[in-house]
Amino acid sequence: MEQATSQTCACVMRAEGVYKQYPGTLALNNVDFKVYRGKVNALIGENGAGKSTLMKICAGIEQPSKGTLYINEKPVTLLGARSAAEHGIGMIHQELNFFANMTVAENIFAGKELRRHLVLDRKKQIEEANRVLTSLQQPISATELMVNLRVGQQQIVEIAKSVINENLQVLIMDEPTSSLSNTEVEVLFQLIEDLKQRGIAIIYISHRLEEIKRISDFVTVLRNGVKVGEAATKDIDIPWIVKCMVGDKSTHIEHEPYDGERTEMMRLEHIRLPKVGGGMLIDDVNLSLYSGEVLGIYGLMGAGRTELIECIMGMHAECSGEFTFFGKKSRPRSIAGQIHKGIASIPEDRQVYGLVQTMSIEENMILMSAKSHTKFHVLSSKSIARDVRKMIQTLQIKIGKPSDLVTSLSGGNQQKVVIGKVLLSGPRIILFDEPSRGIDIGAKSDVFRIMRRFAQEGMGIIFVGSELKEILDVCDRVIVMSKGKVAGEFSGKEMTEETLVLATGEGKKVEGGAHNVDS
Repeated sequence: MEQATSQTCACVMRAEGVYKQYPGTLALNNVDFKVYRGKVNALIGENGAGKSTLMKICAGIEQPSKGTLYINEKPVTLLGARSAAEHGIGMIHQELNFFANMTVAENIFAGKELRRHLVLDRKKQIEEANRVLTSLQQPISATELMVNLRVGQQQIVEIAKSVINENLQVLIMDEPTSSLSNTEVEVLFQLIEDLKQRGIAIIYISHRLEEIKRISDFVTVLRNGVKVGEAATKDIDIPWIVKCMVGDKSTHIEHEPYDGERTEMMRLEHIRLPKVGGGMLIDDVNLSLYSGEVLGIYGLMGAGRTELIECIMGMHAECSGEFTFFGKKSRPRSIAGQIHKGIASIPEDRQVYGLVQTMSIEENMILMSAKSHTKFHVLSSKSIARDVRKMIQTLQIKIGKPSDLVTSLSGGNQQKVVIGKVLLSGPRIILFDEPSRGIDIGAKSDVFRIMRRFAQEGMGIIFVGSELKEILDVCDRVIVMSKGKVAGEFSGKEMTEETLVLATGEGKKVEGGAHNVDS
């Protein structure tokens, strides 16, 4: 299904008949893409649909195998990011690129430094950086170190890097809200509205469909390298977007019951984690995890969810309280020690903590189980190949060859490699921290089905998430955290969007539920 876009908007950029061929893969197949001036042009698709490839072509990072790119109806050839900038195109990548120990001004002008008589003009850079930040209505000092900024502020500085180019016509944003709090998302949305008023076109990539519906003016959907839908956002709804993205593939998550004996696999009592400078990151948390269940931990950013997972994995020696694993009291002292007990985690940031970017799919997958693939102190390539091949089939990971770099995979398939790595270590408890971050709706469904299958097989699963619908779709029981405390515990009919949001907002225990927590 394809709906016509508005004929009244000026097209500032368009791709016509674009193909991109990689060895063994046709990433883009005869794709047309239009970008309208002063509008948010959303580009949607599952991981591997071709979004990143198309954006790299629009940003000059890649060149098409065939097809033409037009800017203001003139054909152009973009030979790199500098060439794209000269044509008024900027791009903000999902993984922010900045120099942490340099100032805001130094980052904004990195690679395009201002000079006076061949000498770096730091004063002028600070003045210009402050001018741009003021125009963006952001109270960020140009002399502040980037490392001291919040993620949302770092995102704003990335935008300022592009806006400093007075010729800016198109700004590409790749998953800009994936690491932002709700407050920071609102600031970003207001900033986008301001950029639209200045006539700047935004190409917006996101897997958050409600976000797309709210902020975009036009939507283009890719599937398997082909454009399958294009419409004005006002003319469509979320089911239309999902249908375009996944076709007839079901996204429903079945809850098959666990038939075994329900036993307590983990108990946390009075867990506390002090905050540097005073106060508590985790304040008197109590919870239990049982075999065959998916336990959700829901809360806003800063609620202490990730810190709790880190305490369970032995990453905070300063935490206090009692830990019981599989019926035995045992203090977590290291990640390796917890893995040895049968407890493993899927980290929120797979790029930094889950994968080694310079290693192959196969090498990444055996990182936690290398010892079991060793004979006489030598790794057994035969054993590795067998187990990796089996895991790839089990998790339905779409790859070329196991020897390919893990970076050759889409985000969803990279996440499955992390899950495969964990499974090969033989865990009984798996902690998933924001497992759907940066992956599409189809890949999310695959990951959630994997979690449910683990639970059905008797594992204990903890799912840390900030998306209400995901938590409610997947979990058997939900614990709400707020400001480091447990604010409520819900199961069955008590698990509704309203009760979870109210618990989060109150930051205190919710009375009246059968599963409320009593400290």
